Order: sequence, then structure tokens, then C-alpha cells
Amino acid sequence: MSSMFSEKDLQQIASMGLTPEKTLLQIENFRKGFPKTKLLDAATVDNGGIIRMSDSEIMRYSSAYKSLAKGKKILKFVPASGAATRMFKDLYAFSSTYFGVAYNFEKEFPTVKEFLQHIRTFAFFEDLKDCMERSSLDFGDYMDRGDFTTVINYLLKEQYLGYGSLPKALLKFHRYGEISRTPLEEHIVEGASYARCDDGKVHLHFTVSPEHRPLFRKKIAEVKKYYESNLNIKLDITFSEQKHYTDIIAVDEYNNPIRDDNGQLVFRPGGHGALIENLNECNADLIFIKNIDNVVPDWMKHTTIIYKQVLAGLLMELQSQTFKYLRILNQKPDKKKIQEIARFAKNKLKISLPDGFTKLSANEQIKLLRQKMNRPMRICGMVKNQGEPGGGPFFTENSRGIKSLQVVETAQINRKDPEQERILTSSTHFNPVDLVCATKDYNGRRFDLRKYVDPETGFISKKTKGAVTLKSQELPGLWNGAMAEWITLFVEVPLATFNPVKTVNDLLRKEHLEG
Repeated sequence: MSSMFSEKDLQQIASMGLTPEKTLLQIENFRKGFPKTKLLDAATVDNGGIIRMSDSEIMRYSSAYKSLAKGKKILKFVPASGAATRMFKDLYAFSSTYFGVAYNFEKEFPTVKEFLQHIRTFAFFEDLKDCMERSSLDFGDYMDRGDFTTVINYLLKEQYLGYGSLPKALLKFHRYGEISRTPLEEHIVEGASYARCDDGKVHLHFTVSPEHRPLFRKKIAEVKKYYESNLNIKLDITFSEQKHYTDIIAVDEYNNPIRDDNGQLVFRPGGHGALIENLNECNADLIFIKNIDNVVPDWMKHTTIIYKQVLAGLLMELQSQTFKYLRILNQKPDKKKIQEIARFAKNKLKISLPDGFTKLSANEQIKLLRQKMNRPMRICGMVKNQGEPGGGPFFTENSRGIKSLQVVETAQINRKDPEQERILTSSTHFNPVDLVCATKDYNGRRFDLRKYVDPETGFISKKTKGAVTLKSQELPGLWNGAMAEWITLFVEVPLATFNPVKTVNDLLRKEHLEG
């Protein structure tokens, strides 16, 4: 195996911060694959896997957050590295095949027809129109004559408006009278509502692609003073990029490394699970995580804000009690107190203790409780299943026999096993990526989050590039395997908190239009 790499390869691997051993392990993972996740049951409200809040609990935890957050550093962490290309997939397909012939839009390109019919509704419409006018083209004329390809090209192509290659964070999503906001700006406004620290600062961290960082900085420079003045806040916005040492070697269908035209090994980004490294560098007492495209206009924000406070209030209340119990465990408590702490761990933190726990000695019970309770904690919002793609909440058992609550992607499940398929289809909720995290221990020290990753939960996918079948591998997902060893609870949140924009036509849904 060691002879697989030349001296030049070894230099390339070292330059990325990788080691030959780690690269060989990646190839070995391609060879043997990743084990499927063993589902024990779907996590539901009925079986206690998902917490459903009453109106009084919503008020209580929202209030608790405002109280417990005093003096804390709060951070909003937003994965925002993706380009918007996939948002416009249908427009790309249309413009590459349409040459002015009379198409049956309803049958062949219904989504493009919808887009064109409502094009004036989009927040970016005026920019598109102005962009065409700068080239002495009249938008109305081109629409009237059916030259839709030119219109679409002006929207997508880099030399024009460039929406196809811009990061999704910087597209205009929502219109407010004469002004429009991008997702980046909506996250600023949202963060000011529930992530404002006592000193008036709102800390936001965006993970970005290297090529997009200058665009982010430019946008922040344009809008920072406006939002600070209008929202009475001080913005602290930071960026990071996916680490090169989390990249994964690409192989062919026979698991041999693929090389580019210059003979260099091909490495691909390790997926959003690699962002655990970025999260690990964030220093905050409380961290909200939300995807870049899940934003709504101001008239829709109220429910999101309330439930962010509720999730955070529950987290901080549980964390406070956990810290008290961990300090008690350090003082060698009596048997009665150990039992009280064990009940809290099981019933409130959803920690699964081994069957023989009660037969262990007091010292062994204390050691086990400390090990189980002294770790990062997360509360994950879950929405009722509406047929959206994505992971869901399950009770699982790993290869070491440890039972826990996990967010599991469909690709991780053995769907050929009838029992596993039955559990999958019985799932009532799915993961909208709505997390509140606590990443410090009871002494205020940051956990090394890399120690709480399950390395057995990766993904392998195949794609064809020319005549070559290329296999790529993703690290355990950020809210899947990368947080597998965290204390995890699921809370039901309303569907109104989940309004992602996956395609451009999603912006035509009433949730994204002016109220």
C-alpha cells in the first residue's frame, strides 16, 4: 500500500495537512464501505423521543433563555459555502436546449414556465432588468419575442448578473418595498432578535468558499453600518473555510486514486461534516446553527424567533442542572444522590445507561455518569414530516452497543432490511437543521469536538465524469455522525420555522413574498 504514492504524491498530501496513513485509511473506507446505522425505533412524540412543548412551556423556556443568557457569549453559525448553481438547475437545462422553437412548456419545462410567468415578482428582477439595459437590451422586448434564453443567460452567466455562480447567501431573496435583502442580511436581522449579547454585539460566523470570501466581505462592508444603526446592534461577523486536511481522495470504481491531467492526485471536499473543525474553533457559550437558505421575510420571523429562544432556554436549563450534578459527582455522593443523578441523565438528557448499571459499584456508577454527562450538548428542532428530503430523528444502536438519539440520513439506512424500512417509514418528523449547541464543560473549557465524532458514519457516492466512474466520500455529516457522541434531545418545532430555498421557484411561495 505504501508504494501507492510517489515522492511527489507525498509532498502533495503533506501540503494539504494530510498524512499518507490518513489518505490510505480513506482508500480503505472506499474498499470496505461504511456500516449502515442500526435503527431501533423512530423517535416520536408518542414514545418520548421528541419533546412537544405546551403553551405554558413555550412561555417558560423563552423567558428562561432571556434570563440564563445574561452575561453569555452567543454565536450564530451558518454553513454558507455552497454556490447557488443547483437553485437554477431547470433554467440551465432549458437554456441549453431552447432555441426559440415553440416548446410545450407545460409538458417539458413547467418550472421554467412558472419562473418566466412570475419573473417580475422576484426580488432580483430590477437588477436583471438593469443589467440587460446596460447592454442596450430591453427586457420587455426579449420577453415579447420569446427570447427567453437571453434573459436567463443574463441572470445566470458570470459576465452578467452571475446568479448561477454566486453563493446562495448573496442572492436577493426578499423584497421590502424599494429595497431587497439577501439571506446573509436576513440572518443578521434574525440574529439581532435572539442572539444579541448583553453588550449589544451580534456574533455571526459564516463558513464560505475561498473564492467567495471577497464577495462576502464586500457585502458586509456595504450593509454593516445600515443594520447596526437600524437594529441598534454592533456586528461581529467572522468567516472560515473548510480545512484542506478534511478533503478526501477521489478513486475510480476499482478504488484506485484518480489523477488530474497534470498527474496530481484528486481530492474532494469532505462534505459538511468537515465543518466540525470550523465549529471547534468557535468560542461561545451558546451556538445557534441554521442553514443559509432557511430564512423568511420579517412578517414570518416571529415563530422562528420564539422557538429559537425556547430551544436555547431548554438547553441552558438542562446544562445548568447537568453542571450542578457533575460537580456533585466529583464529591463522591451517596447512593441515593447517584440514583437521582442517574434518573436525570436517563429521563431529562435521554442518556441510555447500560442494563447492568445498578449492579455496578458506586465508584463505577460515578465514573460512568461523569463520562456520559460531561460532553457537548445539543437541542435539535424537528418538524412534522411533509415529504421533504433530509435526515430524521431515530433511536439507534452503534457497533459498540451504545443506544442513543441520532439524526440519520436515508443513505445511512439498510433499506433492504424489512424491519429497518418499517422503522424508517414510521418516522413522523424530519431534521430541518435547527440546532442550539453548548460546547463548553462545567469549568468553562471548550470541548474538543473532534473527540465526539463517530467515524463509522460516512457516505460514499458515485458519479460519472466522461468515461470514468468517480467515487467520492463524505465525512460524517455535521448534525449526523460529527455530533454522534453529543448529548442530544429533539424538540418539535412548527413547520413555519422551516422555509428553505432549494430552487429559485421556492421564492414564489407565499412564505417568501411580502406580507
